[in-house]
Amino acid sequence: MKKKYSPLVLILVLSFICQEIKGSENLDSTIKYESDSLKIIPIEHATAILEWKNLTIYIDPVGGKEAFIGYNQPDLILITDIHGDHFSLETLQQLNTQKAKVVVPQAVADKIPQEFTPQIDVLDNGASKERYGITIEAIPMYNLRRDALKFHPKGRGNGYVLTMDDQKIYFSGDTEDIPEMRALKNIDKAFVCMNLPYTMTVENAADAVLAFKPKEVYTYHF
Repeated sequence: MKKKYSPLVLILVLSFICQEIKGSENLDSTIKYESDSLKIIPIEHATAILEWKNLTIYIDPVGGKEAFIGYNQPDLILITDIHGDHFSLETLQQLNTQKAKVVVPQAVADKIPQEFTPQIDVLDNGASKERYGITIEAIPMYNLRRDALKFHPKGRGNGYVLTMDDQKIYFSGDTEDIPEMRALKNIDKAFVCMNLPYTMTVENAADAVLAFKPKEVYTYHF
C-alpha cells in the first residue's frame, strides 16, 4: 500500500525535482548538464542526447534530422514505445545511424523496416544487454488507472536503466508510478515523466520518487 504524504511534503519534493527544468515545456537544447564524463543534452519533450566518454546516445529521437544538427551521430539509440513522440521512423531514416545499435521493445521492432535489422537489439521487459561498456536494462512502463490502460499496456514499451561505470541513469518512458519503478535501487539520475491523461500526476510522480529515492531527478515529457 502506498504511503500518504502531506501536501507540504509533496510540495517540497516537487520543488526539488522541478528545480532543473523551469519553463521546460519546450526544452532549450543549449541547456546541458555535465557530471564527470557524462553530458546530458535535452532536445525536446522525451528526446535527449547523452554523451559519455567517446559515445553518443540518442533517447527517443524524433523531430527529423534538423533536431540533431550540430551533434555527433549516434553510437546507441534507445526507443521506449511506438507513439510518435518516442518513435519516428522518418527521423531514423534521415539520421546517419550506420554505426548505431538500436535498442527497442518488440512492438517498435515490428514497425522498423528490414534494412535496420542488423542494428536492432530487441529487449523485453526485465531483459538486459551490454553495448559499448553500457549495461542497458529494460524496465516495464505502463498505465495503472483503468481509464488509461489503453494508452500504454503492460509489456509493450520499455523504460531503461543505463549503468555507465558507477552511474545508473533511469529514463521512465511513458508510465505511471508502477511497482517496478518504485522498486528501483541506487539510481543516480532519474528522468520521470509527468503528464495527464497519458502518464501520471504530479502527486504520483512525487510519491514514486519518495519510494525509490534517486540522487537526482529531472521531470520530462510534460
